[in-house]
This record gives sequence, structure tokens and C-alpha cells, in this order.
Amino acid sequence: MIEAPAGGFHGPVKRSITIAGHQTSISLEPVFWQALETAAVRLALPLSALVAEIDAIRIRADDPPNLASALRSWLFSNSA
Repeated sequence: MIEAPAGGFHGPVKRSITIAGHQTSISLEPVFWQALETAAVRLALPLSALVAEIDAIRIRADDPPNLASALRSWLFSNSA
């Protein structure tokens, strides 16, 4: 039988980040914010710089997803 995550389920939290000189709001679940912060520390980047790099990759895609989806996908593909 499966169980709920430690601490329970949590809905998205909206945060504002500056990308390329402009503010944008991103809604992610707390677990994704924590994973992004951990990745930023691991890569020695400010959180906003990591998000900006992922955004730059995202907009070059043939059919770019929204930024929140791109962040989740990047985190999933870079977890290990």
C-alpha cells in the first residue's frame, strides 16, 4: 500500500522571480521549490539565475511548455 508524502500533500505556492530583467510569477508545489533551491546551491547559482537558464532552454524548444512545466521536467530529468 502506498502512503502520503511525509508532511502531507501541498498545493502550489506562487513566487516572483526576476528573469532577464523582468518579474514573473511561478506557481510550484513546495517540494519543487525545495528541489530548485537545492539544485541552485549544487550548481553555485542564485535561484533566479538557474530559473533563467532553464527558461532560456525552454524557449528554444519547438513547442515550448509553460515555465512551471519546464522547471518540473528539468528537475525530474536532473534528479539522481
